[in-house]
Amino acid sequence: MRTVMWSKWASNFVLLAVMAIIVLMVYWQHKLLSLEEQQKSIGPRDDSSDYSVIIYNRIPKTGSTSLMGIAYELCSKNGFSVIHLNTTKNSHILTPADQIRFAQNISGWMERRPAIYHGHIGYIDLSALGVSLRPIYINVVRDPLERLISYYYFLRFGDNFRPEVVRKRKGNKETFDECVIRQGPDCDPVNLWMQIPFFCGHHSACWEPGNSWALQQAKANLAKSYFLVGVTDSMEDFVALLEASLPRFFRGALQLFNSEGKSHLRKTYGKQPPSKETLKTIHKSKVWQMEQDFYIFAKKNFNAIKKRALPSGGSAFVPQQFRFEKIRPKYINNNNINTNTISR
Repeated sequence: MRTVMWSKWASNFVLLAVMAIIVLMVYWQHKLLSLEEQQKSIGPRDDSSDYSVIIYNRIPKTGSTSLMGIAYELCSKNGFSVIHLNTTKNSHILTPADQIRFAQNISGWMERRPAIYHGHIGYIDLSALGVSLRPIYINVVRDPLERLISYYYFLRFGDNFRPEVVRKRKGNKETFDECVIRQGPDCDPVNLWMQIPFFCGHHSACWEPGNSWALQQAKANLAKSYFLVGVTDSMEDFVALLEASLPRFFRGALQLFNSEGKSHLRKTYGKQPPSKETLKTIHKSKVWQMEQDFYIFAKKNFNAIKKRALPSGGSAFVPQQFRFEKIRPKYINNNNINTNTISR
């Protein structure tokens, strides 16, 4: 009798032990799967899951063609789209209806993400247009008088990018100095009003030369909305910062810029430096003073960023200077996943 009872007890014990082992195995398998899912959700994303959108509302004659030449060469290799925004009659502003269309299109065009949209157009505040997309804004600014002089001679002599194109002032050999002396329309200081409105946006006041509100709005937009704004005379550093900060798009950009002639992609022909008398005349202009104010504001900010990220003055970047620690509570979700085992 005792033998039979002992046999039954042993059988029950073995059965319970097997069931316990099975339960433990299921539990730990579930926990491991949950941990893997958690790691996927908070760990670093690979490039295929990046749906970022960059907007580069490029200002004419600031070196934007050189930069976009690099982007077009990298897009296939790095797996992103480059899309040029072409406007009727080269208008720098859009109608309200077109602003909405533009915002909705770039927000919904998922097949083309990640993407860089570029064009000679004023800043567009997407947050005011009913879409959830938060793009990364970038731009480049240039000394305002240098930019105007470059454009002045470009209209007359063209450049080495498309030398066969006949420019608007072809055959006119009047120098910028001569134009200033006779107070011609092409060298009128009012033409300096370009970088401020491009950063100010689509408000009508932005495009009124000498408008003080526009200057302040341009500064505010640069500070609040733009991820990075470079300067033409430090283009190499700007490219280096883009590659370090946005490798999804600009991986390999610095090597391309330095080794394959991209730093000199476009050069205006026939350009002559202004005389001291011309400089004195231009510097008296309120428009020049405001544009110069904005340029100095942008350049100081860029130099501060460059100093933090490129302390040696070369391409050696400061390594990552933050990490996550003291993560509490130790156990999260309903699966008691220990967050201390998860790293980024």
